[in-house]
Amino acid sequence: MSQQESSITVELPDGSTLDVPSGATVEDVAYEIGPGLGSDTVAGKLDGELVAKEEPVYDGARVEIVTPSADEYLQVMRHSAAHVLAQAILREYPDAKLATGPPTEEGFYYDFDDVDVDEGDFDDLVAEMEAIVDDDLDIEREEVPLDEARDRVAGDPYKEEILEDLAAGDRGADDDIETVSFYGQGDFSDLCAGPHVASTGEIGAVDLREIAATNWRGDEDEPRLTRVYGTAFGSESDLEDYWERKEEAERRDHRRIGREMNLFSIPEHSPGCVHFHPDGMAIRRELEDYIRAKNDELGYEEVWTPELNKVDLWKTSGHYEHFCEEDEMFHWDQASARTEGDDADEYGLKPMNCANHVHLYQRERRSYRELPKRYCEFGTCYRNERSGELSGMLRVRGFTQDDGHAFVTRDQIQGEVTRTLEVIDEVLADFGLDVTFKLETQPDDSFGDDALWERAESDLRSSLDALGEGYEVEAGEGAFYGPKIAADAEDAIGREWTVGTVQLDFVQPDRFDLVYVGEDNEEHTPVMIHRALLGTFERFMAVMIEHFAGRFPLWLAPEQVRVLPLNEEVLGYAHRLRNDFEESGFRATVADGDDTLQRKIRAAHDENVPYMLIVGPDEEEAGTVSVRDRAEREARDVDPDAFREHLRAEREEKRLEPDFLDD
Repeated sequence: MSQQESSITVELPDGSTLDVPSGATVEDVAYEIGPGLGSDTVAGKLDGELVAKEEPVYDGARVEIVTPSADEYLQVMRHSAAHVLAQAILREYPDAKLATGPPTEEGFYYDFDDVDVDEGDFDDLVAEMEAIVDDDLDIEREEVPLDEARDRVAGDPYKEEILEDLAAGDRGADDDIETVSFYGQGDFSDLCAGPHVASTGEIGAVDLREIAATNWRGDEDEPRLTRVYGTAFGSESDLEDYWERKEEAERRDHRRIGREMNLFSIPEHSPGCVHFHPDGMAIRRELEDYIRAKNDELGYEEVWTPELNKVDLWKTSGHYEHFCEEDEMFHWDQASARTEGDDADEYGLKPMNCANHVHLYQRERRSYRELPKRYCEFGTCYRNERSGELSGMLRVRGFTQDDGHAFVTRDQIQGEVTRTLEVIDEVLADFGLDVTFKLETQPDDSFGDDALWERAESDLRSSLDALGEGYEVEAGEGAFYGPKIAADAEDAIGREWTVGTVQLDFVQPDRFDLVYVGEDNEEHTPVMIHRALLGTFERFMAVMIEHFAGRFPLWLAPEQVRVLPLNEEVLGYAHRLRNDFEESGFRATVADGDDTLQRKIRAAHDENVPYMLIVGPDEEEAGTVSVRDRAEREARDVDPDAFREHLRAEREEKRLEPDFLDD
């Protein structure tokens, strides 16, 4: 065998290449780079996928080495902590059956069958886990032939099924495997691909969070399992910080605040579909008006398209195949006495707005002089999310996007995308959110030629470079029809939320045969840009509720001013003031009940009203008000007209906090 045939070439993070022997592992690559890196290697990433250090590399792979200083190290440690939990469960409940136990963004979980455990057992389980960590057990990987592996997992139905899936090449596994890996630590061993840390002693601190019911493989027809959630950190102080953040997140939970402020509800008769109450609708209308103004700046024309379509539209666009494969699309055969002939067909609720906007574009013959052609819509879409995955307004079945689609020539891509990113940056800054842009590249289920994807990704990189703010790359996370840029916003307590997106699409214009007549009088295919400035109103409102903890800026607050009369004698004055503020476009009310003034103040404070105007006989006689804000600052003898002028400026400038009483 020649030298060329016995070696392969891998790509390193800096773009350089390295020749290594065929069959080399991630760890071997690290040692080729340097012995120090080799000895520090915990795991690796192949084309962005986290793998064990023992994983063989392949020709052309992008290889990253994971060491204890890498961001991914915590994920590896949490995977090992999941095994520690499984080991502790088996010690306490020897008849338990193990399913799966991956790391998560906040920690890890493990699913069990035949175990009767509740949160009252957590103290004992955590104590057992801490003992396993203190024992500093070596975590060792073992490659086991398939037949021997079958003997090892005999009697564990879930491990047996996983093993047979691996052997059959199902669920993304290779179909020619001869061995599988087990990881052992002391008296515990688990069928697992890894990666893991070298010993249980590397797990700094562990705790358990909650218990939930789930189904095997996420399928409601499969057995019911017990899921135990936990978390792990490198130190006790990091764990304590986590619980403090967790408590703060619970205090800000949009579901609780939404109930307390009477903003929205999701009743049992509409699972996953939000009912906006009057105060919640006031916030939503502000957001709609705000985005309409931004759309006007960007040159979009507002349209409306129906939620109900024959599925032929979605078959052409590719959404039918994509969403129906996972049963995520609401669709049905429509045949009855009312539907005959062509109407007796399959219908569906739209999962996206883009195909309807394609219809608007293709109704007329287009010239290059008309491009960019831009449509925007507050379009309501539906996805058949699993009931167990629904979460308040963050994960819903019915949602309304601030959607937009621009049809452009290739030469217009960079300018169009760059300007859109600039506006997204401006929008999120108005809400006090810092943004990180992420380029999400071609996924495994993509449509279209690889060459088109490379062109699309190159164009998006150029736009991000032109913006000059830097960006991260999320390999394989693009939409099935094109790569995208996600705007991840960091909220008041450091959590990241994906809100705005810009997606480049060469696929759908081709599938729908979209054309424009170029300057050369020839037909050309336009490029389609999908964009959302906020994402969906439901999700963005949930993020805003939690970001502000219900203490909205004046311009968003459902109630902006509440007038508090000292007694019945000044009710007329209080209502005249309220009317004056309403005529100026503010949302104002009068607290005209029988409560004491102190109770009225406390109620307004608890309900997050930005400003209170306290009026009594002295204020009525002088034609003034006492102004109090929700930060409990107060000023007397204030001219109502001067206060209104301040509110106009505070509203127009979208200031984040009431500042009339700033020192």
